[in-house]
Amino acid sequence: MAGAFSSLSDFAALLGEMPGPDPATMIDAQARDAQLTKPPGALGRLEGLAVWYCGWRGEARARVTAPQVIVFAGNHGVVAQGVSAFPAEVTAQMVANFRAGGAAVNQMAAQVGARMDVHALDLDRPTGDISLGPAMSKDEMLLALSTGWDAVDPASDLLVVGEMGIGNTTSAAAIALALHGGEAAAWTGRGTGLADAALVHKAQIVAQAVAINAASGAGGLEVLRRLGGRELVAMAGAIARARSLRIPVVLDGFICTAAAACLEAECAGALGHTVAGHVSAEPGHARLLQILDKVPLLSLDLRLGEGSGGVLAMSVVQAALACHSGMATFAEAGVTGA
Repeated sequence: MAGAFSSLSDFAALLGEMPGPDPATMIDAQARDAQLTKPPGALGRLEGLAVWYCGWRGEARARVTAPQVIVFAGNHGVVAQGVSAFPAEVTAQMVANFRAGGAAVNQMAAQVGARMDVHALDLDRPTGDISLGPAMSKDEMLLALSTGWDAVDPASDLLVVGEMGIGNTTSAAAIALALHGGEAAAWTGRGTGLADAALVHKAQIVAQAVAINAASGAGGLEVLRRLGGRELVAMAGAIARARSLRIPVVLDGFICTAAAACLEAECAGALGHTVAGHVSAEPGHARLLQILDKVPLLSLDLRLGEGSGGVLAMSVVQAALACHSGMATFAEAGVTGA
């Protein structure tokens, strides 16, 4: 952590001091886009995506050359309430699978040439059951934040953070409900594949968790402490660290977006360096992205987690920068411009 923060209040203060994109670079990138051998707007969202990326990297002709994928894993005490179709021990088993290179996200990371790291956070010690009280103490949350912060490679130039944690869609739904209100059922999805009756029960647990952890005036970090999991907190720490290094982030699914939403709730504008990689099949994800004003790059009905959808979208960002920085201008190609 190198002394970056030693308390949650320190971390909250850091969020308000983060760097932004470079306006001059964005102007230069837009000027370059206007000279490329294509009609204006012909590459659609890829054009704005490239300008956004260049602004954060401070280079008008940037490329993605060192992407990083980090998967964080944690266990949840709320699993005892029957909110998942799989038992908690699957978390550790899947961590072993990630480390052996056998999961879907391993294949996708290799496809885009990304470094992949896996961090398991106290799997033998689940968080508190959020339907009965807070998930973590402040010290526990601080440790998870630090793990996420330290996991980001300063040499990387595009980041996806994924997760593994049986029960964590319950946490994500509770966070979304606490931050943005509405009905618990509207935020609650099938997760690992719950049948109808179990889905109703899960929504009831989500509502109970939010009610019992309600705190007047609680900010995004406090909501994350009370309702999140260690892996969600670590994702938030990594997303914040990427901002401090001006590394663009591709958000993954509902769980990642819920963790990111806590940063935005704590400090408006905290997610300027992020783009939504995809919209998942979890019903709360599309609603949360709309609230955050994040239009997803892909819509493939994914609900695997692991960072898989975000890594798929990495290839879109790579393609956007390859076109932006590699295409010839009209002058270079000897093509008559508009």
